[in-house]
Amino acid sequence: MRLAIVGAVLLVAGAVAIVAGALPLADVAALIDRVAPVLLFVVAMTIVTELASEAGVFLWTARRLRRWGRGRSIILWLFLAAFATLSTIFLSLDTTAVLLTPVVVSVTRQAGLPALPFALTTVWLANTASLLLPISNLTNLLAQHSLGGTSPAAFAALMWAPSVAAIVVPLVFVGIVFRRDLRKRYSRIRVGRIRPDQPAGGGSGAAATDRVLLGASALVLALLLPALVSGVPVWIPALAAAVVLAVVFALRRPRVLKVSLVPWSLLLFASGLFLVMETIRHLGAPALLSQLAGQGQGTPDLLRLAATGAVGSNLLNNLPAYLLAEPLAETPQRMAALLIGVNAGPLITPWASLATLLWHERLVRMNVLITWKGYAIFGLIVAPLTVVAAALALAAVQP
Repeated sequence: MRLAIVGAVLLVAGAVAIVAGALPLADVAALIDRVAPVLLFVVAMTIVTELASEAGVFLWTARRLRRWGRGRSIILWLFLAAFATLSTIFLSLDTTAVLLTPVVVSVTRQAGLPALPFALTTVWLANTASLLLPISNLTNLLAQHSLGGTSPAAFAALMWAPSVAAIVVPLVFVGIVFRRDLRKRYSRIRVGRIRPDQPAGGGSGAAATDRVLLGASALVLALLLPALVSGVPVWIPALAAAVVLAVVFALRRPRVLKVSLVPWSLLLFASGLFLVMETIRHLGAPALLSQLAGQGQGTPDLLRLAATGAVGSNLLNNLPAYLLAEPLAETPQRMAALLIGVNAGPLITPWASLATLLWHERLVRMNVLITWKGYAIFGLIVAPLTVVAAALALAAVQP
């Protein structure tokens, strides 16, 4: 609700800017042409992942990982970290934060393990693992458009090195700080279904028993993932997958198909934010920001731009930080540096990324208490290390 209120305020402010002439109508039309496919993709993917979660795909996978962990906490942690990484890369950071977090907590509780190292791993990878593909993060989709619609393969070729660094650094930190917890062992006895009143984020126990829904959702995801990196506009396969799953659920469990599946609050917020930030850009904010972000694409320049994106994300939010600095990323290398800052840097303040807020909301619902002070202290260590390591990796492989 609060996100919707903020979005409504931003939309009103954007409308005022248009009426006042601060934002020309021609630029509004260009903005709509740019962001409409992106928002359609976000809506379609939200529906797909919510329905796949309701079918039990995430919970089914996590339970198998628990079994494969062979009673060793560190093996289970590595499996779940890999799961979170793949979920972020192919299904977006918000999917990992919203749907995978409750599943990870449930599985670790079933194993009798402390939830904190697993929960932190999930939220950090939801942010830092979102560098590799355009579909991993909304900022990446915007950057792809800014880069002239570069292919997913070309995007991955640009981002693979910083992506690896941004994944490894948080994992090393968790492995060192929580080494005692990760040495523990857990029972390998199979645990029954989660209580119906316990939010699992991966469908209720009853949902997971519907093999038709589970199989159909898994098949749709298996076909969707290669389609998303095939070079076809991503909203097309995402929308097709959403329609197919909606039809399957209409036949098997129609009560799940609700208007609330559409992320209305996020749409309202993003639409208003795009309008306001476009207005601010027209008023000359990028020129002022260039004094901080600098120019050029040497190693110091890339570090400077990445740091600017990271600081801006933690002060404002990663999406406005990206939109403000986007005009300063004139080359693919500088765009990559900016994405490092706004994707891997928002690990300090609660509002730095929407995924972090959604993650914390899910933890509160499951009575997992993590203070923002503790989160910020860890973030003050992990965020700079991650951003610097990823920027250096980018500089090391650039031509």
